[in-house]
Amino acid sequence: MGISETLAEFALAGCDAPDEVGAVAQLSLIDWMAVGIAGAGEPVADVLRTFAAEEGGAEQATLIGGGRAPARMAALVNGTISHALDYDDTHFAHIGHPSVGVIPAALAVAEHVGADGAALQEAGLIGMEASIRAGEWLGRSHYQVGFHQTATAGAVGATVAAGRLMRLDFAQMRTALGLVATRASGLKSQFGTMAKPFNAGLSAANGVEAALLARLGMEARLEALEGPLGLGPTHHGEGNDAALAGLGEIWRFETVSHKFHACCHGLHAVLEAAATLDVTPNEIAAIRVETHPRWMSVCNQPAPQTGLGAKFSYATVLPMHFLGRDTARLESYSDALCAEPDLVALRRRVAVSAAEDVGEGQARLEVELASGAILRAFHDLDAPLPLEARRAKIGAKAASLLGLARAARVAALVEGQAAPAEIAAELGK
Repeated sequence: MGISETLAEFALAGCDAPDEVGAVAQLSLIDWMAVGIAGAGEPVADVLRTFAAEEGGAEQATLIGGGRAPARMAALVNGTISHALDYDDTHFAHIGHPSVGVIPAALAVAEHVGADGAALQEAGLIGMEASIRAGEWLGRSHYQVGFHQTATAGAVGATVAAGRLMRLDFAQMRTALGLVATRASGLKSQFGTMAKPFNAGLSAANGVEAALLARLGMEARLEALEGPLGLGPTHHGEGNDAALAGLGEIWRFETVSHKFHACCHGLHAVLEAAATLDVTPNEIAAIRVETHPRWMSVCNQPAPQTGLGAKFSYATVLPMHFLGRDTARLESYSDALCAEPDLVALRRRVAVSAAEDVGEGQARLEVELASGAILRAFHDLDAPLPLEARRAKIGAKAASLLGLARAARVAALVEGQAAPAEIAAELGK
């Protein structure tokens, strides 16, 4: 079977995910809600909510920060807002953000059709797993040439989640996947701008739209993902069918990586490495970073002028760390920060290079001191993180973003598998 048929079967099959996988998916939902609520006041959030209000339409689903809109629009708004801070989860199997592309679609549809909390969480997990597998199927060539996997592979996962909640039959699900193949879009050239989180919104909205149209009887080429002139062949996809092996039995989502620094995930390994070194800024003569080649085009802005650009800059976050700025705090990243003399001076001492033997979740760090001594550190984000440690870190992150009381409310809603309407009500406050 090709990827379209395989994913359609997976989308409609029973979910036998181990308890540990379900627990990680719940933590991602808590994390998604926390970063979404925290991002509700961002400028891009105001733009999207205003856009939704001006367009109007049936009030089918809730918007983060207040208001209601059609399900497709709610997915667009909430997907964008929840990625506005770039503080959501990442999966390095395909370098994509699973939650922001899929959960907004699942929640909008679940609220619209009246699904229960268990169905929402199950559809979210299946959709996120599908997005990871679709991303692996497209391969690194697709990402490296400039496509944003969160938006392209994410749209496939969003379609799977939305179609499952709409109870599409097999033929309709195949059609929905065919439709989203012609809709999936998103470019890495938008990184560092408002259009980067918009890519996540597009993913969610395109998935909802494709499922809705398929339910209404729209027709499409059923092999539009993999067939001649399909998404894969025309978008530098590798067509790696091995990526689909064990689907439904082996869950890639379990190894999702959550962010504990408020910047691009490509910077996290080197920040974790830096945390192991005891050095003051005045001692530093040079900072040398070795990273995976693919991060060079993503988060290697040498001298950003904005707080948003700083989130994609080795040369900025490392000086932030050594100067004692908390890289986990949202307010640490600002336009003013980028012009501070002490940071600019230290930024000039940072050199970043690519190393083929460094993995995508790894970084090597070398700090040369004025004395001539050299300190070295290494970190691998793929190193196993026990579930309880992950839960504690996400709980602390949510509390720092929302306050203890609201973070506790969010966790209780998710862990109690609250109805989508209850979750939406919390997001809409």
